[in-house]
Amino acid sequence: MIEDRSQDIRTLAERVKRIGEYLHVDAKRAEIATLEAKAGVAGFWDDQALAQKTMARLGSLKDDVSAYDGLVADLGDVEVGNELAVAEEDEELGAETAAKLADLTRRADDLELSTWFTGEFDPGDALLTITPGQGGLEAQDWAEMLLRMYTKYAESRRWRVDLHDAPTGVELGIDRAVFTVHGKNAYGMLTSEMGVHRLVRISPTDEKKRRQTTFAGVEVLPVLPDDIVVEIRDEDIRVDVYRSSGPGGQSVNTTDSAVRITHMPSGLVVTCQNEKSQLKNKDTAMTILRSRLYELERQKRKAELDALRGERQDISFGSQIRNYVLYPYQMVKDVRTGVETGNVDAVLSGDLEQFVVAFHRWRSGVSAAAEHAGAGA
Repeated sequence: MIEDRSQDIRTLAERVKRIGEYLHVDAKRAEIATLEAKAGVAGFWDDQALAQKTMARLGSLKDDVSAYDGLVADLGDVEVGNELAVAEEDEELGAETAAKLADLTRRADDLELSTWFTGEFDPGDALLTITPGQGGLEAQDWAEMLLRMYTKYAESRRWRVDLHDAPTGVELGIDRAVFTVHGKNAYGMLTSEMGVHRLVRISPTDEKKRRQTTFAGVEVLPVLPDDIVVEIRDEDIRVDVYRSSGPGGQSVNTTDSAVRITHMPSGLVVTCQNEKSQLKNKDTAMTILRSRLYELERQKRKAELDALRGERQDISFGSQIRNYVLYPYQMVKDVRTGVETGNVDAVLSGDLEQFVVAFHRWRSGVSAAAEHAGAGA
């Protein structure tokens, strides 16, 4: 007996329709037509910066509309396939229909995610910093494990990762990690990772094999667009160069290519040593400094803690957003959403999607509840 999936298909179709409303697909079609008309006007490329910004916006709009239209079209095909499979009792076609429906559900999840990222910097790239916390030397090992986890997650989403700074720890792991994730909605999605991450395991360095709890903090900032002005005076910064200590090839480690920039008024210190070129390292360090100074200024202007960085807490007990337990049982659990899994190895290998999606769905619900409460006040 072939399972009739008509109800599942109807439910998904209603959901896709709502997603289209959230995406404002009709308005985006109109904006596409307007931008295409502008791009066809003589002299459009005279202003290179404006033209590139316009084309980037046009590309983003087309991606959203294409993803929606493709979802609608493929949903129609699945509906027809389901009807044929049931009518002809075709098991092979029924299995194919089930697989396609699962794929469409995943695509709908991705499209729904994009409707949540409406902040100024949400669609852009993200700057992540991982800092070892309480737990001694093993916290440095935990920081390196998190770096690998986020690198693998970025690969799964076909994002690009540029590692700027990851000096090796005293005995194991890394002293810190600073890296940029390039990809659509990278900043919006990775805001789910801001906070303290707690690891519980048997200590790999303890001869008595005792249980160890370690912590690491993850900071997520947006990579600022070029049109965001952050004034950095030459007299306010000190630039030091030194020999790279991390991996990167013989040329990196035997020349003074690493750069440290100190912003004296704020006390912020930024380092970059991944590139072989001192000039490239300086440019990247200045980009990071811009993002951090912008964040600092936002904090000063707000009465509440800055939403981009999240609540500041010690990187220690009681402040974690997520627990990773390897012993005496295996479980990863997000403190905020309650989502958990026993497949710790998969999570540490980059399988973070369920936690990222759950966080944004949870945050969206919290925001909606706050708006409702405000409206009723």
